Amino acid sequence: MSPTGFGTTPPGRPPAAKQSEFPEPPSAQCTSQRLPSVPRAEQLPQGRSINTLLLLCTLILAFGALYLARAIIAPVSLSLFIIAVAWPLQSALERRMPKLLALALTVLAILAVIAVLEYLVIWGFGHVVQWLIANTDRLQALYSQATAWLDQHGISVSSLVAENYNAGWIIGAVREIGARGYRLISFAVIAFTFTVLGLLEVDSVHKKIGCLEAAGVRTSLLVAGKDIAVKFQKYMLVRSLMSALTGVVVWCFALVAGIELATAWGVIAFVLNYIPFIGPLVATIFPTLFALVQWGSWQLAMVVFGCLNIIQFLIGSYLEPRIAGAALYMSPFAILFAIFFWSFLWGVSGAFIGVPILIALLTICQENESTRWIATLLSGHRGEPS
Repeated sequence: MSPTGFGTTPPGRPPAAKQSEFPEPPSAQCTSQRLPSVPRAEQLPQGRSINTLLLLCTLILAFGALYLARAIIAPVSLSLFIIAVAWPLQSALERRMPKLLALALTVLAILAVIAVLEYLVIWGFGHVVQWLIANTDRLQALYSQATAWLDQHGISVSSLVAENYNAGWIIGAVREIGARGYRLISFAVIAFTFTVLGLLEVDSVHKKIGCLEAAGVRTSLLVAGKDIAVKFQKYMLVRSLMSALTGVVVWCFALVAGIELATAWGVIAFVLNYIPFIGPLVATIFPTLFALVQWGSWQLAMVVFGCLNIIQFLIGSYLEPRIAGAALYMSPFAILFAIFFWSFLWGVSGAFIGVPILIALLTICQENESTRWIATLLSGHRGEPS
């Protein structure tokens, strides 16, 4: 024991650790204290929310881009649809003649179908215009009755026309008609050009896909492309059958109801039914106005309007979506939504091409394992779409 009594360690007790001469740095002190960890159950919902918001933003930007670029994307989409429908004809012709001659005959066939449909529309409305010109006295009598009825209820037609009629309104209407005509011509030229070029390159694209090194990508593209083309052809077959059925039913109704020019109304209903919802609306309003001129009774005209709407609803909104859904393995709800959505986005062309776009998207989703649930969800059957 030392003289002071502090120099030795009591027996049986380990020596105390020497305290460091220098204090522990702040970083070491911070690292020595363990931070509280956030449970994964709290992190996961936040990550899903962020992914969902990113997906919504991406979809909004994509649809906005499709709307702004509709002058190019819409005719190109239509041309791809025409190529898929017309390719079996060209493929059959190429086995019997040179490729360019087969292409020329295929293009002529496409133009012939479009020309026939346009001729039928012009023929139908031409007969209606001729009937109206020959019955101008009925139009004058109906106008006089309507003007007298409005005057009795405090509405002066002549004053309204005088207040709203001006040269600027006519100029604006003419400009709008010219702009729409220019857009229609541009649309037709772009679609025709891409259709011809696409028909020339179908074999080339098929060979390029077959040369891809990734076997999975190669197989998916070939299978999806073939399935999309087959479903497009089924869709046009169903559409043509339903249009023919609509024309026949409208023709029969016009004969039974005693509406003049029944054949013209049946032909107009047949052709315009190729444009979903917009075409049937036009094919319903015009016969109603015609019935009003023919009979001079708005009650009978409303009966005609109601019956025509029932026909269009039963065939266009009930029967056709179910037949198309059964043939293409799609939900009728999805078909109607596609028509409304793409018509909102692209107008008349979107109404026509909306269902083919849905067919292509669902087929692509079916080929991908991660998106197959979308095709299953929108399928018209309990099982997975084929």
